[in-house]
Amino acid sequence: MDYLPLFADLRQRPVLVVGGGDVAARKILLLQRAGAKVRVVARHLCPELQQQVDSATLHWLGEVFSVGMLDGVFLVIAATNDAELNAEVSAAADRRQMLANVVDDQPKCSFIFPSIVDRSPIVVAISSGGNAPVLARMLREKLESLLPASIGAMAQIAGAWRERVKQRISSINGRRRFWERALNGRFAALVARGQIDAAETALQDELTAPAEQAGDVALVGAGPGDAGLLTLRALQLMQQADVVLYDYLVSDDVLDLVRRDAERICVGKRAGGHCMPQHDINQLLIAHARKGQRVVRLKGGDPFIFGRGGEELQAVAAAGLAFQVVPGVTAAAGATAYAGIPLTHRDHAQSVTFITGHGRSDGETLNWPALAAGRQTLAIYMGVLKAAQISRQLIQHGRAPQTPVAVISRGTCADQQVFTGTLEHLDQLAQRAPTPALLVIGDVVTLHDEIAWFGSQYAAAHQCASLVNLA
Repeated sequence: MDYLPLFADLRQRPVLVVGGGDVAARKILLLQRAGAKVRVVARHLCPELQQQVDSATLHWLGEVFSVGMLDGVFLVIAATNDAELNAEVSAAADRRQMLANVVDDQPKCSFIFPSIVDRSPIVVAISSGGNAPVLARMLREKLESLLPASIGAMAQIAGAWRERVKQRISSINGRRRFWERALNGRFAALVARGQIDAAETALQDELTAPAEQAGDVALVGAGPGDAGLLTLRALQLMQQADVVLYDYLVSDDVLDLVRRDAERICVGKRAGGHCMPQHDINQLLIAHARKGQRVVRLKGGDPFIFGRGGEELQAVAAAGLAFQVVPGVTAAAGATAYAGIPLTHRDHAQSVTFITGHGRSDGETLNWPALAAGRQTLAIYMGVLKAAQISRQLIQHGRAPQTPVAVISRGTCADQQVFTGTLEHLDQLAQRAPTPALLVIGDVVTLHDEIAWFGSQYAAAHQCASLVNLA
């Protein structure tokens, strides 16, 4: 081990920074977040530091460094572009047995700054000992995505409750088991939802009369296919789940990110082919949560946009179970973005309407006259089977037969395909497209040839358009 990792208490301790540029400003900001009383010496100050000096939040000692400035200082940082001055600061600190850091000059450092994941009071520091700072930064980014933002609040509450728990539970093992239950159970779930008062009530209940662990349900949007479009919160819950109920529309790349030992149940919802009735899915969510399990209901796209997520949560709420919702990138936003088709554009469309082609059998008909109006984009989910009817109704109610249309198949996935043409030939285009597919109707489709960027069609957008355009 080349460096001993330490966490220093800098609150109200004086720290000297030699240098006044942008690099020095970044170090000073970090020191101030740790509560240090920063002193700076520099010939010139960047605007950010000058503003701090003017507002008396930073003490500027002067333009020229002198050894006496180290008197009473806890540690020192040299952040100038003058190698000789940096070496002088390092040597002076070394003679005084004082910790010093010279930015980007490891041999002259007696301490180095790690990459930091800050979830105060939880702080994770990563260092490569100066050998591979980019690798350390990449590891930090991975940890940032895995550690929930609520973990700091959990730690603060736990700190406030430590003495109470110690008085109530005398044994070390008993306290450890208590905190393991709390930090993996209802208390943690409530903190994550921002319900701090309820979280503390749950902690008190667990301390007073430990009950059988209650489970909960997280309704999570998996996005349109590309696993890179998952939200951080979705990834965190997928990694914590005991059981995951997922649909056909959830891509294999997304499913690969589920915790390895979680139970996976395919409930098979897709347009025109449900292998499990909606009522049975609702009851399955409830049954697993009542067993004390952390349940993730993983749905393609966004669960509240044509995903029946609201219906499922109504059932969960009626059962008295805790739940939360993590929105996802809906297919209309994701697929069109990857196809180079903006949903709105000031030259082509001032509004966008999301429509499902698979509504309730007893539902009211769509407002075709309103949908046929120009200068708007229609994004139609689950519309392949009714493409002929959609085309016919729109044309009958005034939409021009030559209106540009696109059928985006398996949007955002590696095998995404985009078929373009005109409204009068929408049905033929839809029949060519592998499912799942999104129908897009409106003048914005013409921008596909210009700004398509994703996959093989980026290089062949014009060729693809000419091959499938049936106008």
